[in-house]
Amino acid sequence: MFRSTSLRLAALYTTAFALAVVVLGVITFLSTRQALQAQFDSRVRAESAALAQEYRMEGLTGVVEAVRERDRTPGALRYGLRRQDGAALAGRLGATGAPLGWSIVQPPGKPRNEAMRVLAVNLPDGYVLLVGDEADRIELLDGALLRGFGWAFAGIVVLGVTGGFALSRDVGRRLAAISGTAEAIIDGDLARRVPVRGSDDDLDRLAQTINRMLDRIAALMESLKQVSSDVAHDLRTPLTRLRNRLEAGLADPSGRDEALEGALADLDAILDTFAALLRIAQIEGGARRAGFRPCDLTEIARTVVEAFAPSAEEMGQSLVLVAGGPAPVEGDRELLTQMLANLVENALRHAGAGARIEVRAQALEAGAVLAVRDDGPGAPAADRPRLFDRFYRLERSRSTPGSGLGLALVAAVAKLHGAEVELLDAAPGLEARAQFPAAG
Repeated sequence: MFRSTSLRLAALYTTAFALAVVVLGVITFLSTRQALQAQFDSRVRAESAALAQEYRMEGLTGVVEAVRERDRTPGALRYGLRRQDGAALAGRLGATGAPLGWSIVQPPGKPRNEAMRVLAVNLPDGYVLLVGDEADRIELLDGALLRGFGWAFAGIVVLGVTGGFALSRDVGRRLAAISGTAEAIIDGDLARRVPVRGSDDDLDRLAQTINRMLDRIAALMESLKQVSSDVAHDLRTPLTRLRNRLEAGLADPSGRDEALEGALADLDAILDTFAALLRIAQIEGGARRAGFRPCDLTEIARTVVEAFAPSAEEMGQSLVLVAGGPAPVEGDRELLTQMLANLVENALRHAGAGARIEVRAQALEAGAVLAVRDDGPGAPAADRPRLFDRFYRLERSRSTPGSGLGLALVAAVAKLHGAEVELLDAAPGLEARAQFPAAG
């Protein structure tokens, strides 16, 4: 706990706040002391001015009576009147011998801690008026202020230390949970996730982000496992066939040429599979995004339809373009052309003889749509989402040509362009639709 960052930060903030309180306390103490001193001095000056006015109005007798009366009042100021030669006339301060102006004097018979702060002023006819207050009154208030700030400072330190330990303990437990999850995953428990409290604080959001990352890693690991299994399964058949052709060629020299031609065809199919896998990996890596340029889906659709129209005619199918005006998007023209070509080729292969295949490019307010629709047998609803997985094929025997990577490449290109691609029931037939965002 003592090595935790949260405790060190709490200690740092507590120290900084305590120092700020000390500085604020010193400033407040000095300002309050100065204000109280000024208030007491102002009171003494006011009393002195009032008695001087009394002398001018009532003469010596009147001021002597006033001094004696006020000096007897408990808790009030102290007063005195003397002649300039020092002879006391009235009041307890009359015999102190305080000089003119402000001074600290010790009244006769009083202990040392009861000194007086006295103001002595001249009156006409050679008299001196003295008015004073207890000098330790300010010191008593100073002591009260200092004790208050001392308790406040102690409370801040205690709260800071207690809060620091509590914060460090709580954060430490949550970080330990994250660390424990990471250790469990390192040990092979890929299903382990960081616990989330539901408080939606920083650590909760961090835990949710880590969990999403772990979900993504788990999905990629599962995909890698599936791809490895599918690659092994799909390549086993052509490799076995290749071995059989080569053995047959060795056993029967008269059929060697035919065996070699078949072997080359099998090798081409294997190389095509690896080329498709590498191309999908390159697309998913996002490197091609740097080459995005403004493209027109209508123009791309027209090019692909013109290229596949002869093949459609040979198979007794009709391939038509349904497009209005331009459908602009930001993207890689080569990849978009490959994407549409895969969709058209997939429709030509599975729609059957006599099928009508429509290629549609359309601009929308929110972007653009590129779709390929046929009126063939379609695909079961349960299988449609999986058709974009690598090596997934409706034809389980895998006796027909193809590797099951065509639609996987379509999905990779769509994701690279921020498009949403889906397979829909065309009733009858199947529609592959890609929804692109608006061109930036």
